[in-house]
Amino acid sequence: MGTISKNFNYSEFEQSEKAEELGIVNVIPTARVRDSIQALVINVLQPLRTAWGAELVINSGYRCPELNEAVNGESTSQHMKGEAADVRCYNPLKLAKLAVKMGLPFDQMGLYNTFVHFSHKLGGPQRGEIFYDKKYEGERL
Repeated sequence: MGTISKNFNYSEFEQSEKAEELGIVNVIPTARVRDSIQALVINVLQPLRTAWGAELVINSGYRCPELNEAVNGESTSQHMKGEAADVRCYNPLKLAKLAVKMGLPFDQMGLYNTFVHFSHKLGGPQRGEIFYDKKYEGERL
């Protein structure tokens, strides 16, 4: 499936250590899921990566239902639609602040201690909702 943008490709969204560990085949199943991933990258992740100026690592992108269950994801998780990605970087709070400052069209942005969750609905509208993991210990926006 290949390249989405300058810094992102579809294989990053399928990769999962948990899936490999459990022998789960986690592949993008439909054009709609692929289109959702592309919209997330083009509208949120690539502009953020360009402004950030350093690598952003996809911890968790697309999740098939079996993988989502294995990681105790919500049954309605946007990860299963290709609309969400958890992004690891050296300073999650700084990344979240940049996303807000840029006015990026995210549906949800969640701060965790080691990553930021971003989602973007294919076809919108985007809620611009910010949440914090219950274990999050850092500054709030």
